[in-house]
Amino acid sequence: MKVAELRVLEKDELTGRLRTARRELYELRFKHAVGQLENWSQIGKVRHDIARIMTVLTERELGIEVVTEAPEELPAPAKKTKKVEFVDEEGESEEPAAEAEAAEPVMEQAPVEEPAKPKRGRKSKEEKA
Repeated sequence: MKVAELRVLEKDELTGRLRTARRELYELRFKHAVGQLENWSQIGKVRHDIARIMTVLTERELGIEVVTEAPEELPAPAKKTKKVEFVDEEGESEEPAAEAEAAEPVMEQAPVEEPAKPKRGRKSKEEKA
């Protein structure tokens, strides 16, 4: 049972389905207690159905209208810019310093950590000697 299907139904039919779903849940719990229930996942499915029905009923009481919209398309990824070389009057090509630094990521070295001390417990043979 999907929420879209439930939103189309009238209030009387929703309350009827809620009543039957609660009765079914009661019977499933009884079968579980007696040991006759083979598929335990039915209990969870019925509980979710009850929650869906109650949600639709509550939305109607509060006057909430749910509008489903088509998902928005993601913008196209930005194009990468080409490297620009500057040519001096003398004919030498240079890269701008700011762009050269930004293009090459600088990796910082992680601090060297000491090995963790063992928690309180038995001492190893090496520590006893």
